[in-house]
Amino acid sequence: MSIRHDSRNERRDIRGEVQGLARPAFDTIAIHGGAFDDPLSGSVNVPVYQTVTYGQDEVGGTPAYCYSRTGNPTRTALERQLATLEGAEHGLAFASGMAAINNVLNVLKSGDHVVAGQDLYGGAYRIFTKLYAKFGVTFTFVDTTDPANVAGAITRRTRLLWLESPSNPLLRLTDIEACAGIARRAGVVSVVDNTFATPVLQRPLDLGADVVVHSTTKSLAGHSDVLGGAILTRDAELHEPFRFFQNAVGAVPGPQDCFLVLRGLRTVGLRVERHCLNARRVAEFLAEHPAVKRVYYPGLASHPQYALARRQQRDFGGVVSFELGDDVEAVKRFASGCRLWTLAESLGGVKSLWCHPPTMTHASVEPEVRRGNGIRDGLIRLSVGIEDAEDLIADLAAALECAASARGSRARKTPPEPPPRVCRDGARLEDACAARETAI
Repeated sequence: MSIRHDSRNERRDIRGEVQGLARPAFDTIAIHGGAFDDPLSGSVNVPVYQTVTYGQDEVGGTPAYCYSRTGNPTRTALERQLATLEGAEHGLAFASGMAAINNVLNVLKSGDHVVAGQDLYGGAYRIFTKLYAKFGVTFTFVDTTDPANVAGAITRRTRLLWLESPSNPLLRLTDIEACAGIARRAGVVSVVDNTFATPVLQRPLDLGADVVVHSTTKSLAGHSDVLGGAILTRDAELHEPFRFFQNAVGAVPGPQDCFLVLRGLRTVGLRVERHCLNARRVAEFLAEHPAVKRVYYPGLASHPQYALARRQQRDFGGVVSFELGDDVEAVKRFASGCRLWTLAESLGGVKSLWCHPPTMTHASVEPEVRRGNGIRDGLIRLSVGIEDAEDLIADLAAALECAASARGSRARKTPPEPPPRVCRDGARLEDACAARETAI
């Protein structure tokens, strides 16, 4: 099964449909949009349809629901709501962000070619190079901050252009409109991972992209309590094979997971606004700190794509990355000083997290490739939560004091020391994370 670009896909402004309102704002859509009230009881929340199968009226009929791998009313509500928020016409929900990415790649065949950004989530890089490459799909990784690199990498066998903007973890921006236009003229389908920005801050379909993917685990669900993924598009011809493989492969979310993501979507606008506000203050603090070598945040005027960020996004996001040095030793000392910031995978939740990409999210990327892409061993990625910004900054200041101290961590009397946790003091940061490489 092949994929192709539909030339009828032009830039459109779709705000979603809410009864009685022609052009509702985002937060109104998030609450009153594609999801439905329960027709049986009138419940204002979509029920959890905890069922595997459904009674059918006739042999050989075509019921709306027959088996929950194929469809479930709670999942339908989530898919409609996600599509509405992204300005799409078709939405599909998956058991994780990686399941969504895999589903897009399912439409490729041996000999097909993909152009992707260099600064790419490690899980995406892994599935590209460790799984699909062995089936004869080829990948070219380029610096997509320059559209000319994208144009130069496309060949007659290119089927997909894969973009992240902002990218993970260096927060590089790609001019989505320019690159999607290049792909369209070449007959290539453009895919944008919009996990970092969310539809609150940017809608790639409005910028000409063909497909949007999400890890709904992150900001959309927003509470670090559920896994999920999504594919959104306006193109029915692209949607059909995606839908076929969703059912055929079966990497779908259960109804309880769908319910939790739906719940998160209702407040995503409010949460992302606070994430952005806190992240700007954290980035400004880090940019002035003598222990910090470099800060990556599109909201700083020093960011090389600051002008693009102002034009392409409505705000700058809740993720900030920075470098302490060129090795992991300062990172270990930093870990020993954190109290509010938890060393953990993931991002976009209400609680502030930090991670060390070289040994966590990007551990599966070969060291020479990782460093060549600018991910050095002293890099830290912050997922800035919605706590009080002053408290977050004070905790970072204490952790940075530890990082700058040649003696390592210094005891802090308050708050009290938390219970021991794996990797809490950073002493086994490299070993513990390397042991989990195949699972992350």
